[in-house]
Amino acid sequence: MTALLLSACGGGGEARGDAAVPPAATLSAQAALGEKIFKDVSLSASGRQSCATCHSPDNAHSPANALAVQLGGALMDRQGRRQAPSINYLTFNRAFVFASDGTPTGGFFWDGRAASLADQSREPFLNPVEMANPDVAAVVAKLANASYASEFKTVFGADILSRPDDAMARMQLALSQYQQEDADFRAFSSKYDEFLRGNVALTDAEKRGLALFNNPVKGNCIGCHPSAKGADGSFPLFTDFTYDNLGVPRNAAITANADATYFDLGLCERADLPGRADLCGAFKVPSLRNVARRQAFFHNGRFGTLKDAVTFYVQRDTNPEKWYSKNADGSVNKFDDLPRQYHANVNTTEVPYNRGPGDAPALTDAEIDDVITFLQTLNDGYRR
Repeated sequence: MTALLLSACGGGGEARGDAAVPPAATLSAQAALGEKIFKDVSLSASGRQSCATCHSPDNAHSPANALAVQLGGALMDRQGRRQAPSINYLTFNRAFVFASDGTPTGGFFWDGRAASLADQSREPFLNPVEMANPDVAAVVAKLANASYASEFKTVFGADILSRPDDAMARMQLALSQYQQEDADFRAFSSKYDEFLRGNVALTDAEKRGLALFNNPVKGNCIGCHPSAKGADGSFPLFTDFTYDNLGVPRNAAITANADATYFDLGLCERADLPGRADLCGAFKVPSLRNVARRQAFFHNGRFGTLKDAVTFYVQRDTNPEKWYSKNADGSVNKFDDLPRQYHANVNTTEVPYNRGPGDAPALTDAEIDDVITFLQTLNDGYRR
């Protein structure tokens, strides 16, 4: 189960490294501005969309609806290209690199193209299918009319709004600072965290699910979603921030997919990775923290329930007819959201993908339910 939904371990409340700072009891002036910017719908062309629209603070900073991809644009009628992931726990992420063994790791967005939280925050303001501003100057003009414009000038300089590029950079800084300082973005407050602290016990079903999650010949979820505390005592993030190609089925709910020649190829579409056909179809491994709160799964939002998503993992190869479209001759069009020349990129060697039609899935239906029961312990906000 190697990639379910945006370094192997993070701290249990204290952030490690240069990318994050310890949660503050009171937000700094920059972070307080970042929170206002994050929630301000007036900064969009439609006047109806903010960062919080797709990253709801009430839903672990992920969408609070079941849309496969979110709507945006000047009239709020244009589909985004990919599902909006949770942005929680991203303070522990790093810029994209190829590890020493060649494994792509890190970066922000599903294809890792942004190098930092600040870089990531810029794109939605200018994306025509999101906040849809035509340019930086238009964003800053809206900021100048915001209720907190004078506060922005106090923090960043009286003439800052007369320099759009500099003002945009300060907006990005404020948004980044908000995500680093507000503990809600990395609460470590789930039942599983309390279990790791020794404060609560897991139920029998939760323990069975955790065992299946960790078992390398059953769920094998730990292949990309580490569940144990680090050697330094840091709490797990349930992602290693790598990339995987799962052969997720095509999603007819995405209107662009009505064009049979259109494919979202993920990592290999980046302009800075030319000639890397081996990366086509690979997408970022997201954290499984708060995954049970989501209503759409994978980069294209293909599945609407956690049960379907986990079942797909273990039955993709044993029962492909359940997930994929059919060819004209009635045969299964397996991996139908990838051009045929990239089918060899799909992960077919790791458990639970190392099976074929007629083989028993790695997990039974009852075991799938146990895994889901465990995943529900990863929701932040647990109260004994």
